[in-house]
Amino acid sequence: MTSAQSFLFFLIVLGGAATILRLVSRTTPTVPYAVLLAVGGILIGLIPGVRLPPIGSDLILLAFVPGLVFEASLAVDLSEVWRRVIPISLLATLGVFLTVIAIGALAHYGLGLDWASGVLLGSIVATTDPIAVVNLLRQVRAPLGLEAILEGESLFNDGTGVAVFSAVLGTILSGHPSFLDGTLRFVFVSGAGVAIGLGAGAVGVLLLRLVREAELEIMVTLVVAYGAYLAADVVHASGVVSVVAAGVVVARYGSRTGRLKGTQLLGFWNLLAFVLNAILFLMVGIALPTAHLVAVGGLALGAYLIMFAARALPVYALLGLADLRGTSIPWSWRHMTFWGGIRGALSVALALSVAANPQVNPAVSVLAYGMVVLSLLIQGGLLLPVADLLGLRRGASEAR
Repeated sequence: MTSAQSFLFFLIVLGGAATILRLVSRTTPTVPYAVLLAVGGILIGLIPGVRLPPIGSDLILLAFVPGLVFEASLAVDLSEVWRRVIPISLLATLGVFLTVIAIGALAHYGLGLDWASGVLLGSIVATTDPIAVVNLLRQVRAPLGLEAILEGESLFNDGTGVAVFSAVLGTILSGHPSFLDGTLRFVFVSGAGVAIGLGAGAVGVLLLRLVREAELEIMVTLVVAYGAYLAADVVHASGVVSVVAAGVVVARYGSRTGRLKGTQLLGFWNLLAFVLNAILFLMVGIALPTAHLVAVGGLALGAYLIMFAARALPVYALLGLADLRGTSIPWSWRHMTFWGGIRGALSVALALSVAANPQVNPAVSVLAYGMVVLSLLIQGGLLLPVADLLGLRRGASEAR
């Protein structure tokens, strides 16, 4: 087959597998769909001769990340996020830095990685993906405040985490990794990303005020999401930060005017995010270097335990600080926030983006794959028992 035919065949396989797994997930609602996708991708990847067609790392990030991040910004409940702004902001800023530093230090001293590789590994898996968690919490009627903390943290730590990742990767590729260089790069990529995103979001809002057709609204938001990412990427700023900023501006306009609620526009973005997540989770299973991962199975398990333990520091310390500042956060919420720090689509995309980079330690991408998969299988697979154990199935009238 030609390369074009191979790529089309690959998409057909992914679409068929995603459909079958979706049907399976309806018969086993206690197992999150993302977990089934990861397992399905691994099984497909074990079939001899099945491999990913050549896809550039830049294309992976550009194709998947803007759509996923923009949809998350439209879907989040901004009013509820504002009520929980203190814990969310602490987790999405200081929480990310603490996670990266903790994983980097533990990977250096515990796994033998050099400092640059350890910190890069920490930045890849610093962002959380609560899709499976929030969907299950909605099924068991958990408090809205807990959902807002998990969704808000994930949305905003996407920007912070990828800005840190860009800064760390940039200083590694410069050939002279240093804390000062990484800090300056972070300030630039995040600051420029916010400025570009706010501008793109403002232009998008102006256009949305002029159009009334659903098709045009969809086109405008597509241009805003992918245009904000591309504009930031061209000037070497953070595309994810830019998309988050643009998405929040558009979501704020929609929440004030009521124009986005229940529209075809939201339906389109929900569908697009569903497709992107399905393809990406299957891709990580197929791309998973199974032979290499089995060879370093103990190391991958150790890396996952490091990531799991590192989650405790920002969650319990920062949510305790938020509690002191007057934001009441029950202990059951803290425990679920800790357990629900599952890694997912964005970490997968970042791991894939550095897998073939000759200047990056190849162990980083392999370990990151293993950490994401173990996070999905262990934490995702046990979500319902943990929710029951914490008494979240009852719901909380105060938060609702």
